[in-house]
Formats: sequence, C-alpha cells, structure tokens
Amino acid sequence: MDSSNSLIGELKLQVRKLEKSDKSKGFIELLQQLTVCDSISEKKFEERFQEINSYGNDHIVCVIEDDQSGKIIATGSVFIERKFIRNCGKVGHIEDVVVDSTARGRQLGKKIIGFLTDHAHSMGCYKVILDCSIENKAFYEKYGFKQKEIQMVKYFS
Repeated sequence: MDSSNSLIGELKLQVRKLEKSDKSKGFIELLQQLTVCDSISEKKFEERFQEINSYGNDHIVCVIEDDQSGKIIATGSVFIERKFIRNCGKVGHIEDVVVDSTARGRQLGKKIIGFLTDHAHSMGCYKVILDCSIENKAFYEKYGFKQKEIQMVKYFS
C-alpha cells in the first residue's frame, strides 16, 4: 500500500458514539488493555449501554472502528459534572481512553481526545480534566493538558 492509500485508510477511521453492536466488535477486550474489565453478559452490556444513553450528551462513550477488521481499536468517554461553583459551571471528565496495542502510533488517541474535549467545550464546560499514568503525561501535554495537583483514590474492593 502506498502512502496515499494509507492516508485514505486513516481518514476513514472516524470517531463515533458507542453502539450496542460494538460489544461483539471487541469493545470489552479493548478496555481490558487499559484496566481490570471482566467479561460481561450481553444483558449486562445492554443495560449499561441503555443507562449511559439515558444521560444524553452528559455522558458520551466514543469509539473508532477499523473498517478493515471490523474491530473497535480506540475508545474514550466523557461525562459532564454540573457544579455550583463557577456560576453553576460544568466540568468534563475524560475517562477510559485506550488505543489497541496494534493500532498505536496512528494518531487515534489524538482523535479520541479531540472528540471528547470538543464535546465538553460544546456542552459549556469551563474545563475538562482527566487522570493518567506518569507514562502517559507527555501524550496529554501535547494536546494542551497540564499537570495540576495530585490524584487520590479509595477503592471499595
């Protein structure tokens, strides 16, 4: 494949919202590359999908599907927090960003982050925040994110 055909292939890789059928396209397996994510039944997937959809534009899960393989190769989500501070402002929280290990280096993470930050901005958020590993800090800094404070966590088993 020459470089012009490669570029055309990359242009086809568009960000879109998660669909129910994406479970069968490797969506859960992709999340397993990010963190602990057990296999879930079709019923549980559909219930969670419907719940997230019920939030409308306040919670978006996006994906990139590889047209050739039919597999989901990148994903991320953003949810909108409504606050009292900042004149009842809103904050976008980016979560669960992952690009398939076989598809890294193709600017897919940039596409996902761009889609999610554009969505938060269009929803009137005054900022968008995310947590990431030290290893991914430079990646997010390329797209305008800055380190601020520290993250704390308390797990409930």
